Amino acid sequence: MKKLLDVISGEMQAAFEAAGYGEAEASSQLGRITLSNRPDLCEYQCNGAMAGAKKFRKAPIMIANEVAGKLQGSRFFSQVEAVAPGFLNLKISEEFLKKYLQEMSAAEKYGLDMPAKPQKIIIDYGGANVAKPLHVGHLRSAVIGESIKRICRYAGHEVIGDVHLGDWGLQMGLIIIGVKERHPELVYFDESYEGEYPAEAPFTISELEEIYPASSARSKEDPEYKAQAMEATYKLQTGVRGYRALWRHMMNVSVADLRKNYSSLNVEFDLWKGESDVQDLIPEMVQYMKDSGYAYISEGALVVDVKEDTDTKEMPPCMILKSDGASLYNTTDLATIMERMRLYHPDQMIYLTDKRQELYFQQVFRCARKTGLVGPETELKWIGFGTVNGKDGKPFKTRDGGVMRLETLIRDTKEEMFKKIKEGREMSDEEAKTVADMVAVSALLYGDLSNQASKDYIFDVDRFTSFEGDTGPYILYTIVRIKSILAKYVEQGGSLAEKEGLELQAAASDAQKQLMMQLAGFNAMMESACEETAPHKVCAFIYDLANAFNHFYHETRILAEEDEKQKKSLIALLILTRDVLETCIDVLGFKAPEKM
Repeated sequence: MKKLLDVISGEMQAAFEAAGYGEAEASSQLGRITLSNRPDLCEYQCNGAMAGAKKFRKAPIMIANEVAGKLQGSRFFSQVEAVAPGFLNLKISEEFLKKYLQEMSAAEKYGLDMPAKPQKIIIDYGGANVAKPLHVGHLRSAVIGESIKRICRYAGHEVIGDVHLGDWGLQMGLIIIGVKERHPELVYFDESYEGEYPAEAPFTISELEEIYPASSARSKEDPEYKAQAMEATYKLQTGVRGYRALWRHMMNVSVADLRKNYSSLNVEFDLWKGESDVQDLIPEMVQYMKDSGYAYISEGALVVDVKEDTDTKEMPPCMILKSDGASLYNTTDLATIMERMRLYHPDQMIYLTDKRQELYFQQVFRCARKTGLVGPETELKWIGFGTVNGKDGKPFKTRDGGVMRLETLIRDTKEEMFKKIKEGREMSDEEAKTVADMVAVSALLYGDLSNQASKDYIFDVDRFTSFEGDTGPYILYTIVRIKSILAKYVEQGGSLAEKEGLELQAAASDAQKQLMMQLAGFNAMMESACEETAPHKVCAFIYDLANAFNHFYHETRILAEEDEKQKKSLIALLILTRDVLETCIDVLGFKAPEKM
């Protein structure tokens, strides 16, 4: 289904051609219509006469008047006015808008065109480390990645989400020796042991989360302790049975905890792969890069040059192996790209990380292309996000200055929401908690996603949990208000079944028309949000839509409407508004309760 702006721009293009301004590609450029920047004067505008004045050597107002004359009686516009010095001010026809929304309402996915050739996309987001708690810095990667995944799926693409765990390297060795120091009697450290290892882990997630920071801190002050950690890492990576068994326990305990925490934000991954999954590929990849002449030794390390002639800044080589032969994050990420190409043959790979990693991903992507790990047909895209800051403008911390755990942030937001839900509402504690949890998630997700990903933002729990303003709870309150009206309509004997004559009619008021025009922009918005991997566009759309609905609600008699045909038209408009809003919040990752 064509987007609304494309439909009316096509009509304007035909008018320019009919007026004699159809040379070459001029009419398609001149006929472009945009939303008005003066909504007090008109709904849409066209500045094509201004752009065509020089080309056709004619005053823009003369061109505008001629084009306006060709649009008299158009079924698309109720008003076309040429104004000095050459603008075309437009108002859309209520009858055309009605028909457009009727078609949109009946179409699958509200008329969003599906791609002729759907892409296979892998999104690498999450980036959690095993045996370490998620903190507030993990929020953005999780919720932005999840929303992009959902948006791209809705737009018709095949999308695979991978958490890409940090589950290999020195941190695992640090945990192993930390466990050994606490429990040296464990059978995992007896290298002569040949029996079966226990099925139950010898530690809890809480113990692991204590062991790692303590072990890490000690290794920075005690060289001998760090050497033990490096030896433990080596034994793990070379396959010592007990160390591998202990590592599997770490993985099982950590992943179970990570799933629980991610699930509380409605974040779900298709793949729970980590750095460990590609360790066996690294020797093959390194040998290939050597044999092909891409990799060479520089100061003892194995590197690949990724500098390009067009670079204006220094671009260091991409290091593949350190001088001691150890691999790095670069090595693992390149081997992961190699594995993904073999297993999935994606058309696109999208990575989400802190924006400070821009140089790192430039190096990795260039290395992957130069060495042929990916071909020119596969797009590699990095999205760098800003930080979550406190009200002081600095990275968000706990009251004592530590990094806040993500589960603490979620818990505090849910508790704040519970207090607000209980105020002035007759609701049991159990029901209030269920509703509060849903609304709190909307507050967190919308509070993050409504910001452009690359920008930092201030986390303000009071503002995010408000039922007024540009917030998740405000959007949910609007949806619940619509649901309440529809429920009352049914209580009064009405039916929401399509066969009951619930057909949209032309707008009977300016507020109704504004709501209908907002709805008509859905497919253009969703297409743009997918193409630009921009969840904030969905947020901006539903905020404007919620505002348009609430203005309409306050100015319109809905259930008290005496004309039955008009009442059914209003109910049809409410159903469409509810469904579009719920579709949008679903791609953002949250849902609306039945009442609030």
